[in-house]
Amino acid sequence: MTAVADRIARNIAIEIEARPEQVNATVALLDAGDTVPFVARYRKEVTGGLDDAQLRKLAERLSYLRDLEKRRASILGEITGQGKLTEALARSIAEADTKAVLEDLYLPFKPKRRTKAMIARENGLDALLRAIRDDRSADPTVLSKGYLSGSVSSTKDALNGARDILAEELGENAALLGRLRAFMQQEAIVTARVNKGKEEAGVKFSDYFAHTEKWASIPSHRALAILRAAKEEIVAINILPDEETGLDRVIGMIAAEIGIKGQGAGDIWLQDAAAWTWRVKLSLSMFMDLLTDMRRRAHATAIDVFARNLKDLLLAAPAGARATLGLDPGIRTGCKIAIVDETGKLLDTATIYPFQPRQDLRGAEETLLHLIRKHGVALVAIGNGTASRESEKLVADVLKNLPAGVSRPTPVIVSEAGASVYSASELASQEFPDVDVSIRGAVSIARRLQDPLAELVKIEPQAIGVGQYQHDVDQRQLTLSLAAVVEDAVNAVGVDLNMASAPLLSHIAGLGPSLAQNIVAHRDANGAFASRKALLKVAGLGPKAFEQCAGFLRITDGTEPLDASSVHPEAYGIARKIVQACGRDVRSIMGDSSALAGLRAEQFVDDSFGLPTVRDILAELDKPGRDPRPAFKTATFAEGVDSITDLKPGMSLEGTVTNVAAFGAFVDVGVHQDGLVHVSQLADKFVKDPHEVVKAGDVVRVRVTEVDVARKRIGLSMRKDNNHQPEPEIRQKTKPNSSSKGKSTAAPKPMGRNTGALGAALAQALNKK
Repeated sequence: MTAVADRIARNIAIEIEARPEQVNATVALLDAGDTVPFVARYRKEVTGGLDDAQLRKLAERLSYLRDLEKRRASILGEITGQGKLTEALARSIAEADTKAVLEDLYLPFKPKRRTKAMIARENGLDALLRAIRDDRSADPTVLSKGYLSGSVSSTKDALNGARDILAEELGENAALLGRLRAFMQQEAIVTARVNKGKEEAGVKFSDYFAHTEKWASIPSHRALAILRAAKEEIVAINILPDEETGLDRVIGMIAAEIGIKGQGAGDIWLQDAAAWTWRVKLSLSMFMDLLTDMRRRAHATAIDVFARNLKDLLLAAPAGARATLGLDPGIRTGCKIAIVDETGKLLDTATIYPFQPRQDLRGAEETLLHLIRKHGVALVAIGNGTASRESEKLVADVLKNLPAGVSRPTPVIVSEAGASVYSASELASQEFPDVDVSIRGAVSIARRLQDPLAELVKIEPQAIGVGQYQHDVDQRQLTLSLAAVVEDAVNAVGVDLNMASAPLLSHIAGLGPSLAQNIVAHRDANGAFASRKALLKVAGLGPKAFEQCAGFLRITDGTEPLDASSVHPEAYGIARKIVQACGRDVRSIMGDSSALAGLRAEQFVDDSFGLPTVRDILAELDKPGRDPRPAFKTATFAEGVDSITDLKPGMSLEGTVTNVAAFGAFVDVGVHQDGLVHVSQLADKFVKDPHEVVKAGDVVRVRVTEVDVARKRIGLSMRKDNNHQPEPEIRQKTKPNSSSKGKSTAAPKPMGRNTGALGAALAQALNKK
């Protein structure tokens, strides 16, 4: 192992709380082409049990640190080529742990265009600067007279040239820059001031017209709001030391680097030059560094929030394989209906017009009754957009009129976020070339109730809308992060090889869009796969891809019983030894806890498979093909509370968490307007991270604390203390929603569309317009 690789391993080990040897072993696997899901599940002995979160962080940091090492080598080569590399400089470069520090060290040696300092040196004014620094008692103006020439006609020009040289030296002093940056990171203040004449145009950013906040602690959502306001030229941003004490300390640090000690004429000139250097050069450099870092931190936090919300959404409880009626509510254009069977296949479509202007209520009810009876509908998925509550009431009235003996389906409110994006996509046109775009949305709503993961992977994660400022953050990093979330979620659940769509298969470890399409084409041409081994007959799918994907693909009722489990084909031998030890057939033992109860994992450990793998096999034999997602459950909304005008402070309501942000959680209480539970109202204790209390999809009970109809803002609380008004008595009706342990299949609505917020700052943090 090289010294560079060892240094990278040690750094990563500290960051992910692992041992360097674990990191080295994992890096070897990743470099060999293994995927994170495969390594996390099937190479625990090699990695020492690193989980997928640690592995993702490892892979991310590995890329950064390798780039850092490449840059370090490049800088060393450049400075060496200039013949200017000293032992001390080489040591400093070797010890630099960030790209910023490396670039500070490289600054004096970086090729640059002709500067004022270069011209001053050509005119011999570096000697004037040395004279001033050597004799602090001498008057710099008098000293400068000895350096006048044809190019330097006045003492002012001479002193300005000396000052330019000093400023450039200070601006390239890595040690000084490091101290200034460290001080600013700890003490700097972010200020935002409204630009003249922008008050009316930028009213949504009014909380930032005269805003001051410490740089080190500014939260992501406020930083993003200020950055957007600046981008729209509503406010001007600055990042400065504290006016009362910080500026003096900064100037003092620069003065100390120069070596100012007394009050001689030279000292006074140098002191003024130090202040000028900060004002004209170094303050701008620090501003850009800290602004970039603030933006990076804000983006990272926002992306993390998006990723966590997306994970909760993808792993929400599936309603299961049941015939489902999807209803996409509409008023003028009517409600679009699609019936899908247990496998998600489209069976029937219709459009009804129960609302204005047609108001064909009787026709709508007859159509729904007919479709429910004809197809044996078990679930009704109602989109949560415009007219959803009216559509829900329509469905409820229809269900009351079902004849005796007809099974009554369960209605469920489902988020339609992203359904329109899917409807107009190329994938949707391939799936339903002869189906109207609006009907495709109803299909998506129905399918996402059956299995949210299988359907939502067809939509770009950004279109699902579960994040803050998703269009403002680093799009490449957002895409990579969300792709990793989707990949981890799909592989954690596993997919049915003979049922999965190409988009779902494309997220399985080792596959991708091309191989996924080849698998579906092979399946269409040759029929269902009888075994995992048959995958090797798929065009382009070689041994490496098979190794990576096989364990995440399930085949029920195939020729190999173990293909229905997450046991990897490479471990079938050890699984059969376990089965033989029970003296039973593999099919009969799978799922029989009593048969496995007397076995000890240690009995089956060998040179190829360690204890973690054997334990995983035993767990899988106990519950083969188990779905890690919670069971389907329903939630309730309040009857008669259909609009924001129906809300009153003190009401106790049940709702579904649609989004979790750094400042709180947004909850759908059934009024087409999400309410905000501020972080201070999430629990009767201090909450630092809202994700510690709630997740997207959770079903929660909230209390209305504030209703602002004009601004469409709803304040909610989850606190259980008694510091609130008595709760009005309201009737409750069953309001189905897919949930268990607080999770829901209903996808969160995009922030910025019908999203309630409490307080102008929070509203602005969500407002994208």
